Amino acid sequence: MTISEMADALGLDAKGFAGRADRALTCAVTDSREARPGALFVCVPGARADGHDFADSAVENGAGGVLACRPLPEISARGVPVLVVPNTVKALGRLAAHWRDRTSARVVCVTGTAGKTTLKETLAAVLAVHGKTARTPLNHNNQIGMPCAVLDTDGDEAFWVMEAGISHEGDMDELASILRPDLALVLNVGPGHTEGLGGRGVAWHKARLLAHLAPGGVALVSADYADLVAEARATGAQPLFFSAAGAEAPYTGAMPDGESGRCRLGLAGESFEVETPFRGAFGAENAVAAAAAAHLLGLDAAEIRRGFASVTLPPQRCVHKRLGPWRVIDDTYNANPLSMRRMLEAAAAEAARAGLPLVAVLGEMGELGAESAHHHEELGRLLARLDVAVVFWKGGHGDDVKAGLESLADPAADRWMPVNDPGDFLRAWAERGERPGGGVLLFKGSRANRLETLLAALETARPAAHEGEEARVL
Repeated sequence: MTISEMADALGLDAKGFAGRADRALTCAVTDSREARPGALFVCVPGARADGHDFADSAVENGAGGVLACRPLPEISARGVPVLVVPNTVKALGRLAAHWRDRTSARVVCVTGTAGKTTLKETLAAVLAVHGKTARTPLNHNNQIGMPCAVLDTDGDEAFWVMEAGISHEGDMDELASILRPDLALVLNVGPGHTEGLGGRGVAWHKARLLAHLAPGGVALVSADYADLVAEARATGAQPLFFSAAGAEAPYTGAMPDGESGRCRLGLAGESFEVETPFRGAFGAENAVAAAAAAHLLGLDAAEIRRGFASVTLPPQRCVHKRLGPWRVIDDTYNANPLSMRRMLEAAAAEAARAGLPLVAVLGEMGELGAESAHHHEELGRLLARLDVAVVFWKGGHGDDVKAGLESLADPAADRWMPVNDPGDFLRAWAERGERPGGGVLLFKGSRANRLETLLAALETARPAAHEGEEARVL
């Protein structure tokens, strides 16, 4: 996109960039360290740092243009155009929306409470079998990361698979209005980021995606969440439904064998099986959602099978490892009540099949606002029902979890062990966790807890941790 085209898209006078208006830029970055020739550096004011202070560094690294909230004469004097707007984040979204209008790609937007990044990666891998596919990197799914991902595309892709994550009221409308997807995919709903979403409910906010479909666009929604079904229908989008829980729907998936990743799919009357990197009930949910979306976008059964065989998922998301006699599940990236419950149930099922104890290293679930105490106490009750042998807990709301645990389990069993840091965890592990026969060991918590540091400490303390590592997804 040229500077002149950007200026027009932002309502600026392109005459102010004489001699530089035809300069073409190919991507947008907000970190000056990532700037390179062809990049537009976007100055984002923040609580801890102001991007305007790093514009000079970005230009030194090769940035060919700057998007700023105020004039930067020292940058302009160096021949680098500075596009001045009232709000750089909103302007970034407008540029991404403009670029979306220029693409012939079929645009998919994925959202949900739990597993949306895993679904996005899976669907992108499947679609890539059929044609060139771009996707948001990792979980860059907010008003900065997603537009940057859009502007990083080449523009000649067959498909875009973009992820939308929301934390506050209005987030989905901002993101969806940029993408205007040809296929809107809502994987699931549950408590998550409720602190900022107000009183309408998570399902209402997720369903807002459907209100921004491109002309002729298709909505694909899980039938397994009654509130989501109701909110999706209320948008008037006439959604198609999928189910992994036996609901009546044109697209279905089931994993009858918990030990394998084989999923039986029903896609609008066609039935076949695929090998996936997943296991458990929510593995079927991810599999059928990705397969249904691919089917709607024109892929046949053979292509879908090949696509699933090529899936590589991000780290810290359900990765299985061997640590001596322990089966370790690394799901340290993030957590909310829905993802926590699903992962614990899947880990407990694996432990039961193997006749092994389940030990959980868990952390506080963030951004739940006034609902935090309730959801943490419910988590404690779930831990009791699943008969978790020991719970190592890091972060706040430990008293709530412990109260829920001891309301259903014998307090004398003393399953509770709070920890604060890696050294503290290793001492607690030596006291309460280590056992010759091993077991299933789950690490899961919200990002702020950084539970990966506890896992890394345990791996370092046990050199045999990396022997026979099994990179699988639960």
